[in-house]
Amino acid sequence: MVNASGGAAPVISAWTAVSPLGLRGADFTAGLGSGRSAGRPLDPEEWSVPFRAASLVPGFHIRQILGRKGTRSMDRATGLAVTAIRHLLTGEREDGEAERLAGVDERTGLALGTSTGSAQSIMDFTRDSLVGDKPFYVDPARFPNTVMNCAAGQSAIWHGLKGPNTTIAGGRATGLLALQYALRLQRAGRADAVLCGAVEEFSSARAWLEWHARADEDSADSAAVLGEGAAVWLLEPGASAREHGRAGLAEVVGLEFGCATDARAARTVLAGAIRRLLERTGVTPGQLAAVADSGAPGAEGAAERAALADALGGAEPPRITVADTVGDTCAAAAAFQIAAVLALAEREEIASGDTALVTTVDRDGVVGAALLRIR
Repeated sequence: MVNASGGAAPVISAWTAVSPLGLRGADFTAGLGSGRSAGRPLDPEEWSVPFRAASLVPGFHIRQILGRKGTRSMDRATGLAVTAIRHLLTGEREDGEAERLAGVDERTGLALGTSTGSAQSIMDFTRDSLVGDKPFYVDPARFPNTVMNCAAGQSAIWHGLKGPNTTIAGGRATGLLALQYALRLQRAGRADAVLCGAVEEFSSARAWLEWHARADEDSADSAAVLGEGAAVWLLEPGASAREHGRAGLAEVVGLEFGCATDARAARTVLAGAIRRLLERTGVTPGQLAAVADSGAPGAEGAAERAALADALGGAEPPRITVADTVGDTCAAAAAFQIAAVLALAEREEIASGDTALVTTVDRDGVVGAALLRIR
């Protein structure tokens, strides 16, 4: 793969995660190997939600982490995204602004995935317009939070990113769709390096929306714990990574997507996407070192597992289901799956030269698969 500017094939050269396992990528890596769930009981005095437990980012208080300046009206989704990108750009240093990732300049783009942005911000702003003495008696500083691209826009402002700025939404497939968009930006010569990933917040609004969406599911699926967080990585030409002293962590070998009308059809559509991806890249099921599935609850998760069995035949690569640890992170799910592959590669549980398959399925019908080769 060569981009339009003639550079080398793009690689993922840095990553981090703000997750229910901790505020930094190292916390995510350590917690991922523990096998424990990050789900914790919710305080009913603080959270008016229909769920008893959730996987929340521990100690995440926006003003304590980012300071008071510019955070008065910042919502949780934006705070998570800004924090994750700051950690990525500063190499997770505690002193934040002391060092910046070399090679990130005015041609660096941002492709950030989300669901609807902050559902809580949208509902709060709408409520204020309805219960106030006048419909326009609302806090104008909170209006930007109601648009889907708020987290991406604020992240660019906070960190001086002047390249293409894009927000992607696609349910659990969002992380893979954002990765595909980032690759397209590079191939078209629109950006040299791209910060890429996805974010999801936990809030009362999201919890109630999810509760109603699960109304027709069985009790086991309805008990799936909701999670939150952000996972981001740097996608850049291999030559650029070497120039700035970074070893490429993984290469994106290929991506495939499809759309299914329902969960039953998702099995066939996803299996077909996986087969096309493996055939196109020349990788056999037996050569896969790991499979990171979405761990989606309900019929979607069952369809995903069946599709993997159909597409891989008798091959049974080790399975990575990060949702078992961090919960159902919805729009951030695929980004956390990619982060899990990178974390295991850093721990050398996936060896250099090995390939890992990342799959996803969403209740709205989007399915996808990505193939990563560890460098």
